[in-house]
Amino acid sequence: MVNTSEQNSEAGDDDVKRRCAGGDNPSSLRRVLDRIGVGLRPDDVTRLLSLIRVREAEGRDYDVADASLELLARRELRVVSDYFMLHSFRVMTERRWNSGGEPFTVSEATVKIEVAGQRVIGVSEGSGPVHAIDAALRKALLPYYDALTDMILTDFRVGIVDSRDGAAAVTRVLVESVDGAGNRWTTVGISPNVIDASFEALHDAILYKLSRDNVGPAEASDQRLSRA
Repeated sequence: MVNTSEQNSEAGDDDVKRRCAGGDNPSSLRRVLDRIGVGLRPDDVTRLLSLIRVREAEGRDYDVADASLELLARRELRVVSDYFMLHSFRVMTERRWNSGGEPFTVSEATVKIEVAGQRVIGVSEGSGPVHAIDAALRKALLPYYDALTDMILTDFRVGIVDSRDGAAAVTRVLVESVDGAGNRWTTVGISPNVIDASFEALHDAILYKLSRDNVGPAEASDQRLSRA
């Protein structure tokens, strides 16, 4: 499979992605997805283009979030594994003061997932809610998927899709990740709740890493911890 960083360096590739994400050129979408290892029949392309239009109308940006675009295609073709299932997550943020009287904030996230038929809980603190969720989720998954060891979050961007509704507007979160081999990829999440949008983007980032590395879904025999 061609990695994302190599695709982004190809001349003209960004223009192809813009046209395929815009839904006006099925042949461009086919070429892009063929390069990243997803083969589609003509009816698959038509169906996927329709789905992309709907998702982008909701606020997702597949022009930037190339990894989420690939995952969307894989889900439609049923060629992405169910690596884990989310049951719930919770985030709390607390403001504290250090010994010098200076304020700082700490977030704590609790993530409850099911992996390999086992209920797993990950709890972690972070400098912010997104950092805490990322740490808790990977803490829960690492005993089953050591391929995530070298994956780190490098960029986090938040935007308002439609500001007319003020605080109730849909929020778009873009997350950029990198691994030890230097591969970079971007995923997207949307929701009126910025934490929920962040989780969607982080979830896609992890699925993309496991899928791209051809990691199989964990089995019960892989269990090393019941509580992370």
